[in-house]
Amino acid sequence: MARTLQHRGKASHNGKHADAQAGAPAALSAIERVRLARHPSRPQTLEYLDAMIAEFFEIHGDRRFSDDGAIVAGLGYFGKRPVAIVGQQRGRTTVERIARNFGKPHPEGYRKAARIYELADRFRLPLITFIDTQGAESGVGAEERGQHEAIARNLELMARLEVPIIACVIGEGGSGGALALGVANVVLMQENASYSVITPEGCAAILWREATDENVARAAAALKISAPDLLELGVIDEIVPEPAGGAHTAPAEAARNLAAAVGRHLERLLKRTPAELRAARERKFAAIGNAHLTHGRVENARTIG
Repeated sequence: MARTLQHRGKASHNGKHADAQAGAPAALSAIERVRLARHPSRPQTLEYLDAMIAEFFEIHGDRRFSDDGAIVAGLGYFGKRPVAIVGQQRGRTTVERIARNFGKPHPEGYRKAARIYELADRFRLPLITFIDTQGAESGVGAEERGQHEAIARNLELMARLEVPIIACVIGEGGSGGALALGVANVVLMQENASYSVITPEGCAAILWREATDENVARAAAALKISAPDLLELGVIDEIVPEPAGGAHTAPAEAARNLAAAVGRHLERLLKRTPAELRAARERKFAAIGNAHLTHGRVENARTIG
């Protein structure tokens, strides 16, 4: 499969320091950011790996049932440091999208990811994940093969790993299908990505029984799925700037920005002991949703001590 970026070149993790508070232009609504996150030309996991990771060696299969193309997993080098990689891949062409199930992983995909999680912990390799899915496959076959158990196993496994974990939301992060790659010490999110428990269309259909354009836009705003909202709520740790118009307009620049953010946080995390990494991750996720009402506004407990 061809993996190309405009002006392609290996992006150094020592790139220009990105502003941690950077966000999309204020004029963009939540639903507009969702549309950018779904743009068909938006860079996907394999393109970021091509730009950021050297000598990537992909593993296949879950050693139980089959290989799942929706999950890409393997080992490689970020700069000169060996790392473990897991990401979701939607595909470009119709044939590839069907082969990758449009980026919706089956349980065997999550079990393949678990293989890499365990390898990372065993060999003390930092773990980098790339989140880009509307959600896990919800078909009968996936449920029969233990979809919920596979996702729950990934959540438990990531929570107890004693290595640095950096999760990158690069497109549409949806439901437990995304969270199975998202239990990280640091969660980075590109400014035009989205991250939510459900799609705006699904939310609108449940709340208003009709997923009209107006209802979908209302749902997107209410769900707080954009990067600025999630940063304020403490769900993510940094917004990674995108080129004007979205990551698809200048993929090489988008990759450089993401690599710079990953490199900066990785250097900081590598200074912590394994026990500190695990404890910090547990505290981080325990604090999400624990908020106080202060002077009429909600503040996440992490930000006010």
